Amino acid sequence: MAKRDFYDVLGVNRDASDDEIKKAYRKLAMKYHPDRNPDNPKAEEHFKEAKEAYEILSDGQKRAAYDQYGHAGVDPQAGMGGGFGGFGGAGGFSDAFGGIFDEIFGGGGGGARGGRSNVYRGADLRYNLEITLEQAAFGTETKIRIPTMEVCESCKGSGAKAGTQPKTCPTCQGSGQVRLQQGFFSIQQTCPKCHGTGKFIADPCGSCHGAGRVKQHKTLAVKIPAGVDEGDRIRLSGEGEHGVNGGPSGDLYVQIHLKPHAVFQRDGNDLHCEMPISFTTAALGGEIEIPTLDGAANLKIPGETQSGKVFRLRGKGIKGVRSHAHGDLLCHVVVETPVNLTERQKELLRELEESSSGDAERHNPRAKSWMDKVKEFFAG
Repeated sequence: MAKRDFYDVLGVNRDASDDEIKKAYRKLAMKYHPDRNPDNPKAEEHFKEAKEAYEILSDGQKRAAYDQYGHAGVDPQAGMGGGFGGFGGAGGFSDAFGGIFDEIFGGGGGGARGGRSNVYRGADLRYNLEITLEQAAFGTETKIRIPTMEVCESCKGSGAKAGTQPKTCPTCQGSGQVRLQQGFFSIQQTCPKCHGTGKFIADPCGSCHGAGRVKQHKTLAVKIPAGVDEGDRIRLSGEGEHGVNGGPSGDLYVQIHLKPHAVFQRDGNDLHCEMPISFTTAALGGEIEIPTLDGAANLKIPGETQSGKVFRLRGKGIKGVRSHAHGDLLCHVVVETPVNLTERQKELLRELEESSSGDAERHNPRAKSWMDKVKEFFAG
């Protein structure tokens, strides 16, 4: 298959400047790089085509030969040009790709190109903290003990045995990166011997075994603000793992979990509770004492209260971290059926049932309505 015109491949005019050619190639290289297009079988072909076009047009002599003789002027088998070499030459792949190459492969941007040290931020840590509903509502301060990686005191973080120093890695010559050439591709990756540090420890420290850090524990004070809820996180800046090669420390995130409560269930800033009442109180009404987070409160129960009715006590819930007002306390009535009745009590209940059965629509309207619906269902 005949090769396409190199200018058409890059999408530039024949009088395009070097910067325009480089910009066009960078765009195509990012678009068609095989690592970014695993499901596109034609991506590699387009990538190679763009790379070849750039190799020719970015070199002054090769571009002049191409402009005069076309593809024959730069075909090494035709004997008229010098062809094109690997990715490392002037105006080659590395020069055009620059930081984009590192971006594709996740490189640190150091090592072979600039000799910069590999400085990494420490890892963030998470600590799960269980607190009571009362502590969440009113806030508290507690202490936690967490594992952490600290600088080794024996080697002062160098990883080398006392009296020795790390040596320059012989594999990457201290760059922390190695470049592998595979046909058309040049892949830069972290040095497998020094793992990107650029240093090789011949005689490692006995305390940290060459890591430069050791596992320890530290105790931290954590202030829990009033109103926190399940899943909320408190960030302690700089209390995560220490960075590598002088990098900043990570953060510690304290994640809040609420312990189950014996009386209340939380729903946002509202609280819910079940309130058992006697059969007599439900029928005749009365006043009962109910608990709240800030003390007891009295609640009037009107006569003929049915099981499942909800009473709302405004402002008796929780004031959330980002709220301006307290939530409510919702009391769900549960009418308790009497148990362990004496014969006399049973006799009284039978008398009550007999006295009310003659006028069910008046005394038991819900039951009467339900029975009517059942009759209609079977009749239909």
